[in-house]
Amino acid sequence: MDNYFVLVVDDEKEIRDVIEIYLKNEGVTVLKAKDGIEALEIINDHQIHLIIMDIMMPRLDGIAATSQIREKKNIPILILSAKSEDSDKILGLHVGADDYVTKPFNPMELVARVKSQLRRYVALGTYEGIKKVIDLKGLTLDKSAKEVSVLGEPVKLTPIEYKIVELLMTNAGRVFSINEIYERVWKEPGYNAENTVAVHIRKIREKIEINPKNPTYLKVVWGIGYKIEK
Repeated sequence: MDNYFVLVVDDEKEIRDVIEIYLKNEGVTVLKAKDGIEALEIINDHQIHLIIMDIMMPRLDGIAATSQIREKKNIPILILSAKSEDSDKILGLHVGADDYVTKPFNPMELVARVKSQLRRYVALGTYEGIKKVIDLKGLTLDKSAKEVSVLGEPVKLTPIEYKIVELLMTNAGRVFSINEIYERVWKEPGYNAENTVAVHIRKIREKIEINPKNPTYLKVVWGIGYKIEK
């Protein structure tokens, strides 16, 4: 993982230092911030490939910082939280995080998740040469540019959101179960994936649908899964 820059944001110095040790062993360059305000300053001044973001921090917490970052950037964000309740994980995902790890965490698991997110992030940035465009009633996916637009207006998606849309548009009309979506996009077994996928689907609808509660494109097939209409 050489030449990658990861920003670790946590108000506990010991946690920042431990994560730095393990990531440096993988060849990653680590930058550190003790709160959301410092994180935003670093992001403005450096090229960052991934952010590990604690939730509970002074001045500007991880949820607020993630929300602000998502307004401008699609950097993968991994939420790090001392809380194990689903509500905190869902809130983090809702504002734009791509994954989460609960404290106390296994450093090797954290490294594995960082590697997985970096692989996806880099893959989304590759250029495939031949332009491939899918248009479904005004919803347009440009695979070469990794862009989605609705009626000609660009839509800002996170890397995970883009991969979900790409999967469903490439296979328009086909219904994918929640486990299938999770395994295809996250490249991991889809155990207890319902909340994670549902949050991302909701966020996608908010971005691509005129009326998210009565979607035109991204449909649910109750008891089975999701599809994008042909």
